[in-house]
Amino acid sequence: MRRIFQILIVLFVLALVVIQFFQPEKNSGEIDSNHILKSEPLPEEISSLLANACLDCHSNQTNYLWYHQVAPVSWFINGHITEGKSELNLSDWGTWDPIDKISALDDMATEVKNGKMPIKSYVLMHRKAKLSEEQKASLVAWTESFSERILTGE
Repeated sequence: MRRIFQILIVLFVLALVVIQFFQPEKNSGEIDSNHILKSEPLPEEISSLLANACLDCHSNQTNYLWYHQVAPVSWFINGHITEGKSELNLSDWGTWDPIDKISALDDMATEVKNGKMPIKSYVLMHRKAKLSEEQKASLVAWTESFSERILTGE
């Protein structure tokens, strides 16, 4: 029985080593003129909130930490990034028409108000992403006022 346990441990360690060679592609594009941080004059507080709580999964630029390089964690993280970008990619902001921007802002406000964003697994590992009630209110108020400015063409 002990021999079987030793073989299982060796196989497990070997499997962990082998899966390290199968890493997903990194989400590390350049911030260009279409990115929301470049295409819009955002208040500093909002830029900071977006950078800390949103942009790792909702843009083409992710700040990877050391443990993001280790499979299977890298696969888990890549899944979150892929899903997040499919819902909202703020790197494409400058290419959207005003209606799409307003819709995205409304969705952002709803997700934050309902406590769905940022997701809990992200906040556990990124303490800066945890939004206080004041920060949530500030972000929601900004989305609403920004939507109005877009709607009126200001």
